[in-house]
Amino acid sequence: MLEIDGHSLTLEDVGRVAQGLESEVALSTGACRAIDASREVVERALGEEEPVYGVTTGFGRLAEVLIPPAQRLELQENLIRSHASGLGNALSREVSRAVMLLRANSLARGNSGVRRVVVDTLLAMLQGGIEPVIPEFGSVGASGDLAPLAHVALCLMGEGFVHGEPGPLLAAEALQRAELKPVQLREKEGLALINGTQATTSQGVLALLRAETAVETSELAGAMSLEGLCGTPTPFDERVHSNRPHPGQMTSAARLRALLADSEIRESHRYGDPRVHDAYSLRCMPQVHGAARDVLGFVRRVLEIEINSSTDNPLVFSDPDEIVSAGNFHAQLIAEALDFLSIACTDLASISQQRIERLLNPDLSGLPPFLAQDPGVESGFMTAQVAVVDMLSEMRILSHPASVDSVTTSANKEDHVSMGMAAARKATRAVGCLDYVLAVELMCAAQALEFLKPLVPGVGVAEGYERIRQHVSPLAGDRVLGDDIERLRDLVRTAAFSDLVFKYAGTSSA
Repeated sequence: MLEIDGHSLTLEDVGRVAQGLESEVALSTGACRAIDASREVVERALGEEEPVYGVTTGFGRLAEVLIPPAQRLELQENLIRSHASGLGNALSREVSRAVMLLRANSLARGNSGVRRVVVDTLLAMLQGGIEPVIPEFGSVGASGDLAPLAHVALCLMGEGFVHGEPGPLLAAEALQRAELKPVQLREKEGLALINGTQATTSQGVLALLRAETAVETSELAGAMSLEGLCGTPTPFDERVHSNRPHPGQMTSAARLRALLADSEIRESHRYGDPRVHDAYSLRCMPQVHGAARDVLGFVRRVLEIEINSSTDNPLVFSDPDEIVSAGNFHAQLIAEALDFLSIACTDLASISQQRIERLLNPDLSGLPPFLAQDPGVESGFMTAQVAVVDMLSEMRILSHPASVDSVTTSANKEDHVSMGMAAARKATRAVGCLDYVLAVELMCAAQALEFLKPLVPGVGVAEGYERIRQHVSPLAGDRVLGDDIERLRDLVRTAAFSDLVFKYAGTSSA
């Protein structure tokens, strides 16, 4: 069982819960005490008839409108219903699960003023596989991910829809099947459920975890391409990188050295090769892959803090009793980090595509055109590269930052917004594209090694080649390649290649 307390959740915890590998989640004893204490502060404020934003007042531009006691519960439910106005396709079940976990973890900190039943019911839904349908559009990343989180809160109230088979299921029916009672929201609770960055952050966490797998896979793909092109590992010399000691660069160089160790291919051209050095896409892999590693390290640090933060408004403090209206719901830092993630993924795809070009272009490789067995009659991997270039064009568009695109909302009350959800959508899509690009490079690089047999590549590359061949056979003549690429893409996503990199180079990273 995973215990949450609002302070110690890890990104890996989020990934496991999102995938359903860990469904039993409960509040820690300390979290229960913190939640109860914060609720008591709200109850005392209600008794004193203090004006408290979103509790005794309206929202946004309507913050100056005082709400009579008899209408305060209606206020919270109206807030959820009116804000559940998302548009577009539903986010995945995995994202929905991550959103519920992160919202519960934030509420567990005891700064939100909700009753414990709200968090317990969220966690019971998570354990019961009741995953709200959350439309992908509807948040500008300030004042929280209002519409996406409202769709979660709506299901908590027994309204709206959850994921089902074969299609969406009424939340009320799903709760009834699980023998759970809908929650009737009280003062502050509707606002506490939707003021937060969890829809943006959840997508960011899952995208980052996949990107971290992809950057490890890029080391294997690059090492395999280097061997297929009879390149030299000399630029990966530890002395070179210790004199420019960026952490990611040093890690990448070490990975490549380990994968390329004991290569017969290298020994076959160590002496007498007229080339002074290789092209940048081979020679500068540590510098480029390492840059992506450092970006991912930055994004990880941002997300690790965010998933254990209080991000709603106002915040409730119990020592001393005070309710403070502020702006922790603003997702600017998350948006900028996820824009950076898209950029890093795009550049990894760009250098991978350049290596694919070198493998397929006979003027650069010394290998048959497009790695075909009978060039001319056969086209080999020609159009697989075309598909990669098409995908790379999309990734370059995705690299345009969303976080600079603020548009005023809520009658100019929310006059600077982060566009965090847009950044998260872009990052998710960029990582998905990168997985495909790396799959094509692995496929092409493995084929290049066919032409160098019986020479054996470095130890890590050799095992990577064997792993590819367990799922994709050598190209003996033209065939439909889509299924091969999909299989390799699935292996990239499920860490089959990154695990191999860790086997030879260790798990430490920047």
